[in-house]
Amino acid sequence: MAAPLVLVVLVAVTVRAALYRSTLAAFISERVEVASPLNAWKRVVEGLALLDLGVSPYSGAIFHETPLIIYLFHFLIEYAELVFMITDVLTAVALYLAIQDFNKVVFKKQKLLIELDKYAPDVAELIRTPMEMHYIPLKVALFYLLNPYTVMSCVAKSTCAINNTVIAFFILATIKGSAFLSAVFLALATYQSLYPLTLFAPALLYLLQRQFIPIKLKSKSFWLYTMQYAALYLCSLVVIICLSFFLLNSWDFIPSVYGFILSVPDLTPNIGLFWYFFAEMFEHFSLFFVCVFQINVFFYTIPLAIKLKEHPVFFMFVQIAIISIFKSYPTVGDVALYMAFLPVWSHLYRFLRNIFILSCVLIVCSLLFPVLWHLWIYAGSANSNFYYAITLTFNIGQILLISDYFYAFLRREYYLTHGLHLTRQDGTEAMLVLK
Repeated sequence: MAAPLVLVVLVAVTVRAALYRSTLAAFISERVEVASPLNAWKRVVEGLALLDLGVSPYSGAIFHETPLIIYLFHFLIEYAELVFMITDVLTAVALYLAIQDFNKVVFKKQKLLIELDKYAPDVAELIRTPMEMHYIPLKVALFYLLNPYTVMSCVAKSTCAINNTVIAFFILATIKGSAFLSAVFLALATYQSLYPLTLFAPALLYLLQRQFIPIKLKSKSFWLYTMQYAALYLCSLVVIICLSFFLLNSWDFIPSVYGFILSVPDLTPNIGLFWYFFAEMFEHFSLFFVCVFQINVFFYTIPLAIKLKEHPVFFMFVQIAIISIFKSYPTVGDVALYMAFLPVWSHLYRFLRNIFILSCVLIVCSLLFPVLWHLWIYAGSANSNFYYAITLTFNIGQILLISDYFYAFLRREYYLTHGLHLTRQDGTEAMLVLK
């Protein structure tokens, strides 16, 4: 499997290198779908210029990245293109190794449940085989490296690519069962963009399963392990934040980074749900609605944890998708991360209801983004309503896609235990409905 992965990496690096040398690079780096006020490369360059002048990069309203990022590029600015290509490759390799291990765990669990006679007798066609799972890690790496969203983020040098790398290593550490590294990478991901805080729950559930600790609120071992993992996470986060303070000798980065993410002061158009709504909002209502919009990312974590406590990796996939949809400054790079996981759930395709329509919606919206932007900004024959309409359609498409996968996952799990052929009490065929 190493040879195909190397081939995919070589193709991906060649595509990126060619685009870096093309005239498209400048065009892509200016696209609002690819670079947001939070992670745009030109803002990083502005922050570096201020730092070189001995001025705090957070003294203005331009730079909103974390101190570790600006000090990383302070030393590697000449090799920025190489850094972004390496981060994409590292993300793909981390996801490849994570899914490889996850498939082994899935197969062992499935084998155990078959031996314990936990599955219905007529579900042989739903049982996953090693052959069909063999190429899934390669497909995940392929879906990430050659996804146009990922390629554009890399060419635009959006720091979203670095966030994705940190999250990928967090997923790898979690699936490998390393609580310490999982907590460290989760703290680093939270430090970078705040929202990965919600990935604490699926990581904890997976690690508890690895340790064979029952997920029961009355269990002492459950609370002990939870406290240990939470302590590792919080200590790592405190260390990273203190390191940032020592680098700058100032706490200015906290309001400039996290205050910026939460209060959404910059209403530059993007593929998210915030900008248009708050551009039209009366000022005295904005705080309330900012809280309402921000809570969406965190609101679904507990219900999902209850429903998917036996399936933490699928929970993690859904939560990453929720972050990419409901965060304040999303880009296509965020979407690319959860889309890389779609091959992992290829066994759900037979239960998906609207996959073709939703795929068409997402593709058409992606193509219409630059068209409607041109009509609005340059031609003047459209307005912000047109662009927000396509943004809204794109996000609705994502929500329906994740809902479809969620329904398909629950449906398959139900069939595994109750059988494919469901009947009512009167003997007629029954239909499974998600309520």
